[in-house]
Amino acid sequence: MGVYIITIINFSVLTKPDYVGSVQELYYLDNYPDWMVCKTMPGGSVFDVGTIFSIPKSDICRTAIRHKIYTLLESSEEWEKVTKKINSSYVNNSSLIDFLGKDVLEKFVLKGANTHHLGMIDKDTGEVYKNDFPPTPSQYVLVQKYKIIKPNRVSYYSNYLWDYSSYYTEDKFVIPLENIVRFGITPASSIYNKYIGLNKLDKKKYMDELNLSTDLVPWMRFQTPKVDFTTKYEPEDRNLSLQEAVYISGNNANNFLNIIRMSLLGSFLVSEFFSELGLFLWDMKWEIARDGDNLVFVDTIDTDSIRITTKISYKDKFYFVNFNKQAMRDYYKIMHSDWYKATKLAKEEAKKSGKSFLYHLENGQKNGIFPETPIVDSSFIEIQTEKFEVLLSYIYKKISSDNAIGKLSLIGLKEIEYYDYNGKLNEYSKLNGF
Repeated sequence: MGVYIITIINFSVLTKPDYVGSVQELYYLDNYPDWMVCKTMPGGSVFDVGTIFSIPKSDICRTAIRHKIYTLLESSEEWEKVTKKINSSYVNNSSLIDFLGKDVLEKFVLKGANTHHLGMIDKDTGEVYKNDFPPTPSQYVLVQKYKIIKPNRVSYYSNYLWDYSSYYTEDKFVIPLENIVRFGITPASSIYNKYIGLNKLDKKKYMDELNLSTDLVPWMRFQTPKVDFTTKYEPEDRNLSLQEAVYISGNNANNFLNIIRMSLLGSFLVSEFFSELGLFLWDMKWEIARDGDNLVFVDTIDTDSIRITTKISYKDKFYFVNFNKQAMRDYYKIMHSDWYKATKLAKEEAKKSGKSFLYHLENGQKNGIFPETPIVDSSFIEIQTEKFEVLLSYIYKKISSDNAIGKLSLIGLKEIEYYDYNGKLNEYSKLNGF
């Protein structure tokens, strides 16, 4: 049950990555052309700037979270638990239960979900573990490889358009959508920031598309989770209508509905996992590939692609503390607001010029118009490191869920105290106060 059937990965051949991203490196394998090794990096990226900070031990923990969630996704027993939870939580919402169960959930209960995940690799031996955890955790997982197809950009005067027609004749590719499932709204949610910029009539249309009847306000929880979409392979994430998402997906209507079903069901499963740690899942992103008639969960799933919080009382007020990358985003917004504003200005310039946002940011920094990219305070990095240490200990069953809940609450309190000590509690409260 422990070691995956195929092989031992020889780390000595992983010398030069075939792809370098902001959060992971990819290595192709000559002996196994359909597979690749993914290496999670300790660095992080915010606001599309690239890798600008590093959190010790985050790479190992995020790899373990990824392995844990994919293992759960493939478990028919876990889907039986999820089914019971959905039926009890939404007993009065028969339309949702019917929608989830017709084509996807019943299959998951029978044999688990299709994923690209093949296992986590032991740091010392290189053995690939499919269902269990390797004795010595590493930054590496083995996955099935799917094609990445970029849309073609065309221009019409000052307008830049994207051609997705090639997806309709291809197979075994990652669908070019970010599939976002939301259990509620935070001040940083993209749909909330879009909503507050709309006029009254457009707000009504947007609410109808999200199937909501009440105004969006920060920290509200939805009675049923919502799904929305952004582009994946365009320079900037672009919010999509449902009609646009159907076209961009390269799939027929039924497959598109199954993408929605998979995204919802996977999020229910992830939500249950983190609830055992006293953490609430607000939203998360899924990526899905098409493989013949099958849809497959792909890409990394860790604290870079989810938004989870715990609720902390401090000085007679409640605050939400993020246990995901939002903590770093908030740090830059609060502690280095001038630099954060510069990234927004650079993105506005990029929309007009057609050049990359990074070109404008770096050019502005070179000419002294924009401030240099700041270095993160080491004491704040230490707080983030502690978060990952507790999560890893829990996943490796070194501490109980009750013990983990207590430790995570203390770390959350320490983060609030950091902002208070630095005279920034009011700014933190504007983002995360309740």
